[in-house]
Amino acid sequence: MIKRRKSKLSWVRSKGIPVLLSLVVSSASAQQQVGQLEGEFRLNGKETWKAFDPVREVLQESSAVVYNGWKSIAYGVIVSSDGYLVTKASEIEGVEELSVRVNREHFKKVRVVSSTVEWDVALLKVEAQGLPVIEWAELEPSHGTWVISNGSTTRRDRRLRVGIISANARKVGEGRAPVVLGVTLDTSGEEEGLPVKEVQKDSGASEAGLKSGDLILEMEGRAVRSMEDLQELLGSKEPGDRIQVRLRRDGEDLELEVELKRRESVFEEKKTRNDAMSGRVSKRRSDFPRVLQTDLPLSVRSVGGPLLNLEGHCVGMNIARANRCETYAIPAKELRAIVENLTDDEQSGSAAE
Repeated sequence: MIKRRKSKLSWVRSKGIPVLLSLVVSSASAQQQVGQLEGEFRLNGKETWKAFDPVREVLQESSAVVYNGWKSIAYGVIVSSDGYLVTKASEIEGVEELSVRVNREHFKKVRVVSSTVEWDVALLKVEAQGLPVIEWAELEPSHGTWVISNGSTTRRDRRLRVGIISANARKVGEGRAPVVLGVTLDTSGEEEGLPVKEVQKDSGASEAGLKSGDLILEMEGRAVRSMEDLQELLGSKEPGDRIQVRLRRDGEDLELEVELKRRESVFEEKKTRNDAMSGRVSKRRSDFPRVLQTDLPLSVRSVGGPLLNLEGHCVGMNIARANRCETYAIPAKELRAIVENLTDDEQSGSAAE
């Protein structure tokens, strides 16, 4: 199903890399004297962009721009010639006028096929044939490696951003469940269940009628005595799943059905001083099993697209703007497995029908 695209970067692999690196390294070394460096020679300058133009062509052809109506909200990675692409799931949640632009062709009919909460990745489908598929890198980039990504875009052309891998690949987050009831619990006592301290506004718990002072006893017929019990149960759930909750209120046992929602849509992440200086960050920027970290100065609307090496091969997918100096990407190895799992789910669903 996945069609390989013949690389257009043979000149980069042979004669182009020394010239390319010479220009880039010169530009980078001059950053300490950036006040004396003419704008077109800085990392986001036109002359520097020209050096990376063959890689920009890959972004032009094998990445997609995702829209909500007329406004671009994310990028995507083309993973099959017949119209499958992946993007950041939480950025398209609730979008009613979803459309996709690949190169200069605009697809106004987009189907959300499936998604994974663990990685915050969604598989989309447009009706197309012969799309240039992203070419995967064989090796994972090491700390200090140059990488290229989508920056801003016009309706016709992709622009690029240049940076480096700024930290070794690692897990980000505390392993919390990505979905929540929408309550704050009091775990200081020795109750037979979990006492509800506070109910978050617009959460599934609030909509179901949970109140402060309720004592949660069971979920889906399983006793919950600790936060570990709760996390284990929620860890296998998806946004929109509904679960049965048995609780005690004023001595009376009640049964309520609660819709689970994404953690980031209910609980706002605590802001650090660095966050205050960073401007807008991604709705979800933590709890990823493994990420590459780059110093790419991306906006929240620039996530979801491919992260490329100097040969134009995909080393990952940008998944979150964490702060002003950190952007996270899902490594290519994990991304390929995600794509395979999501497309297998699609094919299994089609066969069942």
